[in-house]
Amino acid sequence: MKEGFRQSMAWLHTWTGLVVGWVLFFMFVTGTAGYFHYEITRWMEPERPLVEALPTSGRDAMISLALDQLEQRAPHAAHWQITLPHYSPVNRGWQNFEIRWEDLPEPGHDHGARGNATLNPLTGEHQESPPVRATGGGELLYEMHYRLHYMDLLLAYYLVGICTLLMFMAIITGVITHKKIFKDFFTFRPGKGQRSWLDAHNVISVMALPFFIMITYSGLVFFDTTYMPAGMAALYGPDRESRDRYFDDLYAENHDHQAATRPQATLAPMLAKADQAWGEQQIQSVFIQHDTGESPRVEIQRIHIDRLRWYDGEKLAFNATTGEALPTGPYGTTTSRTRQIITALHEGRFAGPWLRWLYFAAGLLGCAMIATGLVLWTVKRRRHQTLPGHDSINMQLIEALNVATIAGLPLGVAGYFWANRLLPVDLAERANWEANVLFLLWGEAFLYACFRDIRKAWVEILWLAAAAFALIPLLNLLTTDKHLGMTLTAGEWVLAGFDLTMLGLGAAFAWMAIKVRRRWLSDISQGTSV
Repeated sequence: MKEGFRQSMAWLHTWTGLVVGWVLFFMFVTGTAGYFHYEITRWMEPERPLVEALPTSGRDAMISLALDQLEQRAPHAAHWQITLPHYSPVNRGWQNFEIRWEDLPEPGHDHGARGNATLNPLTGEHQESPPVRATGGGELLYEMHYRLHYMDLLLAYYLVGICTLLMFMAIITGVITHKKIFKDFFTFRPGKGQRSWLDAHNVISVMALPFFIMITYSGLVFFDTTYMPAGMAALYGPDRESRDRYFDDLYAENHDHQAATRPQATLAPMLAKADQAWGEQQIQSVFIQHDTGESPRVEIQRIHIDRLRWYDGEKLAFNATTGEALPTGPYGTTTSRTRQIITALHEGRFAGPWLRWLYFAAGLLGCAMIATGLVLWTVKRRRHQTLPGHDSINMQLIEALNVATIAGLPLGVAGYFWANRLLPVDLAERANWEANVLFLLWGEAFLYACFRDIRKAWVEILWLAAAAFALIPLLNLLTTDKHLGMTLTAGEWVLAGFDLTMLGLGAAFAWMAIKVRRRWLSDISQGTSV
């Protein structure tokens, strides 16, 4: 090795970051939006009424009404579940009075058909949800960060895995390269061109370094059996049925079931014991199941609270025939619980409002880290454009990709929200067209940057993104009745928070456009653009 170890790591850091930087930026933008995908979906379904607190009294009567409905709708179900009205920190809103069931599987199948219904808490009658427009919502944005779009699912998983692995490599090599990493964290020299971009990249990278390490490693764990299937295939086999058996064993769900029936024991004493253990208004659901060879059981689940093991909520189990308390073990196996904790860290599902905002801020820092790294690469090499033998076409292509991704992709995301309000409600494939608008705007930004002076392209697309975000609350006012004037007055902070966040993003992109234009004007004689 002709160069020293640190110089080799610097080379590896530079090229691993550049090769997949544009895909990683897309993954971070859409993944960061995923931390508020419930809120985004709710905003994109303006037909839904404002959320109101549901009645929580008369619990015994509600459960009796739900059991009546389950006996009628699902007499041959493997299990019944009754969800009581409650406020869910996980889903960030009031949960309806619902029943869910899964039918006994047909011969040769592992699972039966599933069903659910929302009930009126007072009468137990089926309660139709209001018709809403077809939309991908926040869930589609969240899925894009690991499924990408317009491609085979397995291919997307592998591509995302490769990019995530290279990002993990870039993080490790970046730490090795910057031997004065903590000193660099407190060093920022504005107005110094390449030096300023390097300082910004260092500060942002160190600011959320633990988050970046966690998010990349846990992202790889998400699809561990997809990326490393040999162990599972050797023990269970390579086909789909074998894969299902593996997950049944992993989560300790390999039981045969008999049809669920109304408990013979009175439920009131069981609910009272739950109240005594957890306090009032802490019951989320009642689960009824009869495993073959065992007594039928009733499980009372506590409302998920803000903790890391959100999937493993507290529960009490009882014999459905005698009412006797039964022991309850932890959810799944030790392996599955470890994996679930790692994936819960990645998704932030356990996080309360303030921690989710911290996740969101860290995600934005990740976008900024990737963006400053991509820009730094071009700034360092722009001075060689006029040298003999330099491939200026490749340089122009990379600059156009930077403009299109860093400024054009956010413009596309804003367009995704505009499409939700402007596309005809009865349009066929409407949810797909919302996504199409996102990628069309992204692609048009790339073409524009290819044929426009790169300095002007930066400023103009940043201003377009600023206007697109800042005008979303106005668009919402003109197209729905769920505007800021009404949501702020009603204390509907989910909807109001979305509009206010759009205003904040608009202001941020306007600030970037102003800074880039000033830099462009001050350095125009030297041919630099940012």
